[in-house]
Amino acid sequence: MVKNDLNDKQIQILNVAETLFAEKGFDGTSIRDISKVAKINIAMVSYYFGSKEKLLESLILFKTSGLKEQLFHLIDENLEPLDKINKLIALYVNRINCNKGIYRILHFELASKKKALEIQSFSEIKKANLKSMELIIQEGQAKGVFRKDVIIPLLTPTILGTYFHFNMNKPFFEEILDLKTDEDYDNYVKTDLTKHIQQTIKALLIHEN
Repeated sequence: MVKNDLNDKQIQILNVAETLFAEKGFDGTSIRDISKVAKINIAMVSYYFGSKEKLLESLILFKTSGLKEQLFHLIDENLEPLDKINKLIALYVNRINCNKGIYRILHFELASKKKALEIQSFSEIKKANLKSMELIIQEGQAKGVFRKDVIIPLLTPTILGTYFHFNMNKPFFEEILDLKTDEDYDNYVKTDLTKHIQQTIKALLIHEN
């Protein structure tokens, strides 16, 4: 389920569900909680999404599917492979930073091994995103720019792991980096943190001199 398939009421329900799931967890949030905050009848949630598990599935797909389209178009852009990788990283980091709620839900539920997140369609999105990265790196390898011994599936956790560690320790980094406002923090993520991740991935991809 992507944005163009949804009406305003469905999007409202998903946004409320995201906030509550992030604050209280999946198990700690009821359909009644969601309908109360959204100021709608419980039956409307069931009508649109069915079960709470299906609501979570719709929420995850709604929030994560857009990146797949962006990466798909990136493959065909007239850029050098390293420039494509740098843009891919910027897209990843910005996407996560703008959707902290859903990724907090994913992190918590996956860490708790919740069956609610055994979602095949979400797995397919992740596989498609990985395939886009593979195609870009293979292009660079064919041009002799990138190393042949890169373990491509480990690049995504390198990118995301760096961001998540930074975000999970936000108060610490705000203090030592003198980031006084949320705007300062977000700007740092978009510029310095993104550049750091790009440099890290470049070091893994480029041949040593």
